[in-house]
Amino acid sequence: MNESDQNNKSTGRLSLLKGIRPISRAAAWRDVLAGISLASMDIPQVLGYARIAGMPTITGLYTALLPVAAFALIGASRHLVVAADSATATIFSSRVATMASMASAEYVTLASMVALLTAAMLLCARIFKLGFLADFLSRTVLVGFLAGVGVHVSIAMLGDMLGMTVPYPSSRSLSQLLHVTTHLAQAHGPTVALTACVVIAILIGKRIAPRAPVPLVAVIGSIAASRAFDFSAHGIALLGPVAGGLPALRFPAVTWQQALDLLPAAASCFVMIVAQSAAAARVFAQQYRESVDTNADILGLAAANTAAAFSGTFVVNGSQTQTAMADRAGTRSQIGQLAFAAVVIIVLLFLSGYLQYLPHCVLAGIVFTIALGLVNVQSLKDIRRETRGEFNLALITAAAVVMVGVEQGILLAVALSLMRHVRHSYRPHTMMLAPTEPNGRWQFAPVRPATITAPGLIVYRFGADLFYANDHFFCEEALQLAEHAPGGLRWFVVDAGAITDIDYSASRSVIDLIEALRARGIAVIFGRVNRYLRADMDRHGMTRIVGAEHIFSTLHEALEAAGVSPAAREPGTV
Repeated sequence: MNESDQNNKSTGRLSLLKGIRPISRAAAWRDVLAGISLASMDIPQVLGYARIAGMPTITGLYTALLPVAAFALIGASRHLVVAADSATATIFSSRVATMASMASAEYVTLASMVALLTAAMLLCARIFKLGFLADFLSRTVLVGFLAGVGVHVSIAMLGDMLGMTVPYPSSRSLSQLLHVTTHLAQAHGPTVALTACVVIAILIGKRIAPRAPVPLVAVIGSIAASRAFDFSAHGIALLGPVAGGLPALRFPAVTWQQALDLLPAAASCFVMIVAQSAAAARVFAQQYRESVDTNADILGLAAANTAAAFSGTFVVNGSQTQTAMADRAGTRSQIGQLAFAAVVIIVLLFLSGYLQYLPHCVLAGIVFTIALGLVNVQSLKDIRRETRGEFNLALITAAAVVMVGVEQGILLAVALSLMRHVRHSYRPHTMMLAPTEPNGRWQFAPVRPATITAPGLIVYRFGADLFYANDHFFCEEALQLAEHAPGGLRWFVVDAGAITDIDYSASRSVIDLIEALRARGIAVIFGRVNRYLRADMDRHGMTRIVGAEHIFSTLHEALEAAGVSPAAREPGTV
């Protein structure tokens, strides 16, 4: 056991501060300095996420205050950064924007209620230990979903970037894009020029100096230039007065009907939070050989979203992008994130007044570069090269987000992930042992009718658990092999090495198959039967039908029962 594992074991009994303890003084100072560095890179991003969410700019800073502290206190991951995130911001804003005007007091209240509902779902997930739900959103469709979100957000930013008013809500991406492309003549020159400078600087900075706080430089520089040269007098739109100070704590009071209307958005945020946060926590825990406690992280995320709801801000998430930024900055525990929160307090108390001079187009340009980063071109290329079908799933998910909506896109992503799993179980790979040239040794090969393993023998392997949806495939293929077998088939051996479970419906179908083969003078033998499958066979009465003398834990024993010596044909394979 390495040192990290011992540390995790020693702190496993603690209910709090798992993401901080154990810590030394030297490590604490290192993380504090790294957290300050993280703040210089992340503050412009959380301001941008507030813009994506349709919230007042200051609420982006609120997401990096109490929610960060709550997760640091309760969560288990030492690396996960929990704050505003583009995916969840886009998800809930697509629903809340249909219920209230963006950035209005009612909108803020509704957004906070989404955070509270999401927290309640996360708490239920922790109570019932549903951390495994993170595995049901496949990486393929997650890549597609985030790419769709990136395109969706990029289109939504075009109006501010060009100094144009777009009359369509952010949920209607195609309408917005059509309006922008047909009204380019209305673009405001100075705004376009400033936007181009910001976007180009950030993109170049990411390539040649990824750790440099280029977005922060862009924010500070544009604020200074705006004050000095009076950008508003030149037609460049500014944020305007920003209320500073610490957030006021209050319950987001909404009607029961409004809460019910917000449930789908909260459920979508819940799915995205569980999937993204678990993925990010696992990646960095594996990198540093630390254990992962997904359920403890879910409890921390529930606390963080509760803190977000009561501090007047919006849903927070464990962001892989921001966690990677924290890792590059040098943070190795949640102390770094607490230092980030301390810097945010200083900004809220003493520097928020300067945000009124920040041009809308600069913030939109920062958000645009964030959105571009969500389109992981390399991952899409890898998926396309390796599995064309999964690439199509990713494209379908991305297209649904852009054309139908973000909330519908996440539901489609979950559905496609589950369908992909079911499809593999419904139509699994099947093989059979067959002699190969030139030595005639047995090797597993794709199933081909009129092929046998040896005279009077077929060895058939089914590549998944048997259940009601695939039992007919198993039985039909087995019967087809028996019908087309040359010569007199006497033994049909089922290699059950991949079968760990059989349900009631499948057991009835297999019993019918056994009796049908027995009527033709063919005995069925099961090899490589593990204890879980054997328990199911006993419970469903299959053992009595097959005969205990025809059920074996190894394939060697099954072949010997059929009167064949496997060692003579392929030693070591079976």
